[in-house]
Amino acid sequence: MLTALVCVVAVLLDAALGEPRRGHPLVAFGNLAAVTERRLNRSGASAFARGVLAAAVLVLPPAALTWLAMRMLPVVPMLLLEAVVLYLALGLRSLAEHARAVAVPLAGGNLVAARTAVAALVSRDAGQLDEPRVAAATVESVLENGADAVFASLFWYVVAGLPGVILHRLVNTLDAMWGYRTERYDRFGRSVARFDDVLNWIPARLTALSYALVGRTVAALRCWRTQAPAWESPNAGPVMAAGAGALGVTLGGDAPYRGGWKRRPHLGVGPVPGAEAIAGAIRLVRRAVVLWLVLIVVGGGLWALTTAAG
Repeated sequence: MLTALVCVVAVLLDAALGEPRRGHPLVAFGNLAAVTERRLNRSGASAFARGVLAAAVLVLPPAALTWLAMRMLPVVPMLLLEAVVLYLALGLRSLAEHARAVAVPLAGGNLVAARTAVAALVSRDAGQLDEPRVAAATVESVLENGADAVFASLFWYVVAGLPGVILHRLVNTLDAMWGYRTERYDRFGRSVARFDDVLNWIPARLTALSYALVGRTVAALRCWRTQAPAWESPNAGPVMAAGAGALGVTLGGDAPYRGGWKRRPHLGVGPVPGAEAIAGAIRLVRRAVVLWLVLIVVGGGLWALTTAAG
């Protein structure tokens, strides 16, 4: 039940406080990762090994220190620390705020402002996005970031406690910085990209199932089964296919990036999204979070009763 309590408190803290405007630990970690990458990333045969070393140096010490703290701190301070760290890892309110910053001008016909706002969410060439592509990019970001940050963080906290949350969140941050198939990052960031895929494999599929259960279930499950295998990412495919089906919209399709247009399969079923689909995606993620909290609390209660009976 203590695990369930920490999850509920963390979600409530996120809803009440949102993301810290300054001094966020992940921002500091990102700055440190950028310095480390500049010093260690060299082209050649050693690039992969250097990437493994960089990731280990950045990720293992915080996870190990957290593991030690869990064994040294009294119960109450440790629970408070866990709730605060899990809250910092979630970012649900921040995700909704960024998405609404796109939806509001888009609904008002201000495509220029919507493009500016969506550029903070995705790596696409926002200047070439029309209204449906701006909306689709935002919905895709909400669905995928909900899986990567919110649901994966809850999953790893339940499974492995605070060290699991920190390990996953730091690896996920490094993947967002280094996990590109470009000349600079292909070899250096390959190990962290694969590790991130492993850490997110189960959470992504639980997220896809959650989207299906709280949305248009039959369509979501069908899109997941038939469309996800064609998507490039093994984890984003199920999440976005199920999410698109749950919302009743069509996502994916060709998209402009700075290196040119990229061909992508379509996901989901229904019309192209508009501003209203962004609000629908936010509601879908929130309903799925409520579902997870209910299941975590019920599971914690059953575990407590089973332990007491034993």
